[in-house]
Amino acid sequence: MVDDLIDDVQAFVAAAEMLKENGACKIYVLATHGLLSSDAPRQLDESPIDEIVVTNTIPHEIQKLQCHKIKTIDISILIAEAIRRIHNKESMSYLFRNVTLED
Repeated sequence: MVDDLIDDVQAFVAAAEMLKENGACKIYVLATHGLLSSDAPRQLDESPIDEIVVTNTIPHEIQKLQCHKIKTIDISILIAEAIRRIHNKESMSYLFRNVTLED
């Protein structure tokens, strides 16, 4: 499942339960911004979701302590390069073809 923001996780959990009931082997959630407020980490930890991948646009240290399924991708290099390219009036399309993100 892919979304731009994950905060209230009830819809993700319900969808994951339905997917599991219908034979899904692995369930992943990918979101650009992982707000994960309130008891969202606990709900995710107890859900059939195997892994939640978010970027570091929002800190997740506390949430990761509450849910071992949360993985964070560092996009600071991508954002820095985007700012540099905008400042220098360079093409942004380069970023979509040539910048890799490492663990």
